[in-house]
Amino acid sequence: MGDSLRGEHFTYRSSQNFKKMGSWPEDVGILHLHLVVPGAYVDQNDLETFHGVSAGKYTIGLGQSKMGFCSDREDINSICMTALSQLVQKSGISYSDIGRLEVGTETILDKSKSVKSVLMQLFEECGNYDVEGIDTTNACFGGTSALMNAVAWVESSAWDGRLAVVIAGDIAVYAEGSARPTGGAGAIAMLVGPNAPLVIERGLRATFMAHAYDFYKPNLDSEYPVVDGKLSIQCYLKALDKCYQGYCQKARKLSGLTGESNDAVGLNSFDGMVFHSPYCKLVEKSFARLVLNDFTNTPKELIPEVYPGLERFVGVKLEETYFDRDVEKGFMAYSKELYKKKTYPSLLLSNQVGNMYTASLYGGLVSYLCSKPVQDLVGQRVGLFSYGSGLASSMFSIKIVEGQKLLDLVSNLKYVHTMLNIRKKVDPIEFSKTMEIREENHSKAPYVPIGPLEWLLPGYWYLTEVDQNHKRFYKRMQ
Repeated sequence: MGDSLRGEHFTYRSSQNFKKMGSWPEDVGILHLHLVVPGAYVDQNDLETFHGVSAGKYTIGLGQSKMGFCSDREDINSICMTALSQLVQKSGISYSDIGRLEVGTETILDKSKSVKSVLMQLFEECGNYDVEGIDTTNACFGGTSALMNAVAWVESSAWDGRLAVVIAGDIAVYAEGSARPTGGAGAIAMLVGPNAPLVIERGLRATFMAHAYDFYKPNLDSEYPVVDGKLSIQCYLKALDKCYQGYCQKARKLSGLTGESNDAVGLNSFDGMVFHSPYCKLVEKSFARLVLNDFTNTPKELIPEVYPGLERFVGVKLEETYFDRDVEKGFMAYSKELYKKKTYPSLLLSNQVGNMYTASLYGGLVSYLCSKPVQDLVGQRVGLFSYGSGLASSMFSIKIVEGQKLLDLVSNLKYVHTMLNIRKKVDPIEFSKTMEIREENHSKAPYVPIGPLEWLLPGYWYLTEVDQNHKRFYKRMQ
C-alpha cells in the first residue's frame, strides 16, 4: 500500500507562538531513558508445550517470544531502585540535580507508603530531600500520568530549574490459565527537562476516560487481577478511536488547517506509532484500526483511489467493528507494509519481555529508538497511545530533535540488546513454581526470599528481608 493513506506531516505552530510569549522553558521532554528488565525469562514455545496448548497459540496468536518474570527476590521497590540508580549513573547527573521524582505503577506493596518514598534512600548520600512528586496509580496508565505531571512541573511557576525523573514500572503476573502468557515485568526511568532531544509537543494530547471493570485488582492479598478479556479489548479499541480522533482534531486546530481534504491529519502525519502493548498481536490490530479511522473520515468518492479493495466497507460504523473479523482482516492486510515501517520496530521489548504494564508504552519507545540509525530518527514525529484499564487513556506525540543530546540518548541505549541476550532461560516448571512462591508469600511477614541470586543482573537491587513489621530491606548486586 506504501504511502497511499491521506495526509502529510502537518505544520505545528503552537510552540512557536508560546516561545514568543516567553512563558515556558523551550523543548521540554525526555533527555534520557533507562530500561531494566528481569534477569530471568521463560520461552513462549516451551510454555505452549507445558500448558498443552496448540503450537503457535502464544508465539503466533499473541505475537510473543519470551516473557520476563521476577522471583521473590524482586519487587516493585527493587526494580524501580535499579532503574533510578542506573539512570543517574548512565546520564551523568547527580541526585542533587533532581527536583521532582514521580513513580507510575499499579504494583502495590503498601496501601499507604509510596514507592517514591522508598527511592528517597538513594538521595541520602547527597543530602537532597527537597524532591517533589509521589506515586501515580491507574493500571497501565500511571506512567503516562506521571510523565505529564513532570512535564507540567517543568513548565510551571513551581519549577526551580532542576530536572525531573519519572519511573514507570510494574510486575505483571496472572493466575494459571489463558492470561498467564501475557505477563512480564520491567521499569523505565525517564529524565525530563528543557532542551530535550525527545520533545513532547505542547497542546497535542487527547484523553479519553470512562468507567469500566475490564481489568482490576480488588484483592490486595493477591498480585493477580480480575480480567474480562473481551471487554478489555473493546475498551482498548474504543479508547484508541476516541484518543486518535481527539488528537487529530487538536492537530488540525493548532496547525490552522482549513478542513479541506488535502489538509487531512492522519497516520501519514507520523513517522512512527507506538502503542501500549499487552501483547504484540493487539498492537498490529490497533495500527490497522487507525487506518480504519482514516478510512471512515475519507470522502466516499475518494475511497476507490485511496483505499483500493476496501470499497465494501464504506459506511461501516466504528462502534460496530470491535469484533468484526472481516473488517479486522481487511484493514490488517491493507496496512501490513505501513505497519512494518511505523510500528513493528517498537515491539522488540514487548516480544522479548512481555507486558510491563506502565512501562510497556515506553518500552515501545525504547525499542523504536534502538531500531534505526540515529540519522534516520532526526526530525521524526512519533505518536504514542497509552491505555490503562478502568479506564484511562491518552494519545500524544514526540518530536525527535537533532543534536548531541540525541546522539547521547541513543548511544546510551545500545546496552538493551546485550541485556536481553545475557538473561537466564528458565524451564516452565521452574517458572510455575516461582509463581507459586510469589503468590504464597506475597504479603507474608516476616519473610526471607529464596529465589536464585544468579537470576539477577549486575547492578540490580533485590529484596533481602521483610521483618515482622512488614519493613522491607534491600541490597545491590555487584
